[in-house]
Amino acid sequence: MTQALQRKLVTFEEFITKYPDNSNKRYELRDGVVIEIFAPTADHEEIILFLIERFILEYTRLKLSYDSPKTAFVKPSESESAYLPDVLLLNRPNLVNEPLWKKESTLTQAESIPLVVEVVSTNWRDDYFTKLGRYEGVGIPEYWIVDYAALGGRRFIGNPKQPTISIYSLVEGEYQLYLFRGSDRIISPTFPELDLTVEQIFNAGNI
Repeated sequence: MTQALQRKLVTFEEFITKYPDNSNKRYELRDGVVIEIFAPTADHEEIILFLIERFILEYTRLKLSYDSPKTAFVKPSESESAYLPDVLLLNRPNLVNEPLWKKESTLTQAESIPLVVEVVSTNWRDDYFTKLGRYEGVGIPEYWIVDYAALGGRRFIGNPKQPTISIYSLVEGEYQLYLFRGSDRIISPTFPELDLTVEQIFNAGNI
């Protein structure tokens, strides 16, 4: 769940100077509007922690120079926005090319971000509409939308609705969509050997 904090539009520079310093709360900037992100549900948080753990195991096994920072913003170049993905993989060798990383923990280049994940909550339109378009615009190679409660619109997850993981893979500058449900094994371009099913992700709190 989210809440807009002010009517006056702010720039990215104003946002990054004022808001992220409060460690007790989490914020995003969406087209100049500061959004407070409220604490997630237990299921939401357990899925995030489970995915981070599995990604760490996989990139460690493959000896990839990736990391999964607790807080890192993604800033699209064409808007006054700064998004805070639920899960973000970081390609460490490219950080030397990121002008905003050292001081502001902000990424602007696709080469720094192999994969992002958003776990859907009540503001599902942000994940399926706004962030989908913005992450594609940045050129992030892989974007997961984990909709464990089937909150998304029927145009995205089908009719009747059912819990779904949507994986968008960048092909020639455009996202191609692949849907996974139930006992489907996840197919990830970033981690082609990942041994993980949709059910395992959705049942993260019970594993």
